[in-house]
Amino acid sequence: MAIAKKSGRKSAGIISKPNKPELAQVVPGLLAWFHQHNYEIVVDPETAPYAGQSEVLAREAMASRALNYVVVLGGDGTLIAAARAVAKAGIPVIGVNLGSLGFLTEIPLGNLYPTLEGIEDSNFNIETRSMVHCEVMRAGACIATYDALNDVVLGKGTIARLNHCDVAVDGVFVSSYQADSLIVSTPTGSTAYSLAAGGPILVPNVDAFVITPVSAHSLTHRSLVVRDTSIIEIIAKTGSDEAYLSLDGQLGMPILDGDHVVCRKSAYTVKLLHIHGTFFDVLRAKLKWGQR
Repeated sequence: MAIAKKSGRKSAGIISKPNKPELAQVVPGLLAWFHQHNYEIVVDPETAPYAGQSEVLAREAMASRALNYVVVLGGDGTLIAAARAVAKAGIPVIGVNLGSLGFLTEIPLGNLYPTLEGIEDSNFNIETRSMVHCEVMRAGACIATYDALNDVVLGKGTIARLNHCDVAVDGVFVSSYQADSLIVSTPTGSTAYSLAAGGPILVPNVDAFVITPVSAHSLTHRSLVVRDTSIIEIIAKTGSDEAYLSLDGQLGMPILDGDHVVCRKSAYTVKLLHIHGTFFDVLRAKLKWGQR
């Protein structure tokens, strides 16, 4: 498989986790490799201090450029933020981990250049990950929209009180929940907060969402897996208190009594670029599963 050279040229972006000391050594070498291979480069503001005279763009602005791919230097959180920024443009993402192995940033630093050389030789795969689209409805009007790679979480706004909400799937009432939080997770997000709350692991290409209550008041409430063609509606029952809506643990807003949080499959996807390894290789390494 080859990445199309848009407009007859090659170009790439670099997005970095802030304040990582490794960047001072990694970025100059990465830029030298790109220049040797005739790439035009743009970098985000976090990368800029180590990138000399490279053009600097905000992450969201990179989606306006015809980039062949974006290299993310950091961890899963950095990759998730980068993926949201470029998903609408369909730009593939390479996740290079500067710490311990991540579920998404699965390329160790030592494999960075072999990975890039593999891409130059068209020896790679692109894995497509679905996203969840979220709309917040208040008094019949949409007041906010988001797209998330991992999850949508409706949590309590105060420490002492449980979060109360009603849930419907495709217009059919499911249950009233009393819990610390309620998670709507994509397959990618099934290995994140949902997994920590006892939810199942979904293989990334499964067409499903997982609805997982966190510390539910009722012991009979368990994770629920639904098709990703479903529309999941969460109705906040907060009384005079506020709840809080969190997207990928990075974006969010207060939620009031009676607000509807409507989740459906996003029109956008995230493209992860790999040259070797499988999802199960990552699970074995990350979760310390046994070897054959």
